[in-house]
Amino acid sequence: MEIKKALITAAGFGSRFLPITKTIPKEMLPIIDKPIIHYIVQECAAAGIEEIIIVAAPDEVKIFEDYFYGHAENIRMLMQLQGKMDRWKKVETVFQLPKVSVIPENRTISYGNGRPVLTAKEMLKDEEAFVVCFGDDLVLSEISGVKQIVDYYKSQENIDGLLGVQKMSDEQIVKVGAVKLREGTSNIVESVIEKPKLEETPSHLGSYGRFIMSNKIFEYLTPEATGKDGEVWLQDANDLIAKNHNLHCFAINGEWLTTGDPDNYIIAQNKFYERNKRITN
Repeated sequence: MEIKKALITAAGFGSRFLPITKTIPKEMLPIIDKPIIHYIVQECAAAGIEEIIIVAAPDEVKIFEDYFYGHAENIRMLMQLQGKMDRWKKVETVFQLPKVSVIPENRTISYGNGRPVLTAKEMLKDEEAFVVCFGDDLVLSEISGVKQIVDYYKSQENIDGLLGVQKMSDEQIVKVGAVKLREGTSNIVESVIEKPKLEETPSHLGSYGRFIMSNKIFEYLTPEATGKDGEVWLQDANDLIAKNHNLHCFAINGEWLTTGDPDNYIIAQNKFYERNKRITN
């Protein structure tokens, strides 16, 4: 089975980064010389994804479109005049990425990380399965994190969804989905609890922003299916997939790095810088 489409959520307010996110989407903040979201699109491209759907805030759609499709002829001409076309070649790699479609988030749907998926439902509902990535989660790995979960998903039979996971600290597990495995298994999910209290977490196996969802997700992810704080949560729908179908988890070989707050953003920046320095040296 081929997985052809991926969705990246990029419609949050980025309030932890104000005032810069008043003008620039958080997902467009740079990690060295590329925005965060570029790395996620690259992950998807390495997995053979043919179309990436970015769900953005309505007033930020043009910013993403300009990055992925704007040709910036004035810069190219200047680089040519200055004999610095080696710098421009890095821009051309953007145009070699798979098709990127940017759509505005439907804000008539209740807030929550399920809202971007519901926004893109008409573009995804006919897909047997698709990838979902959170736009502020990066994976530092030798092999693309998305490729790893796609390869695992394709190797399984009768699977209805997949969570990318890793072992997490006390501080981390209360911010993500905590996974409970079916007894006697190492990869089949019994339940998922979104942002549990530490004393209520079933494990320290955390699900972060790398998922594969089958079209069964839309049986449970609906505008009416609000949960904690009145929000629409992906993990609530994944929990019902686990209870009624066959949800797996897969420990991606790499390091999950969130960029959702300034402290962790700087950590991610430094780790990618060190990795790039090793590669270029």
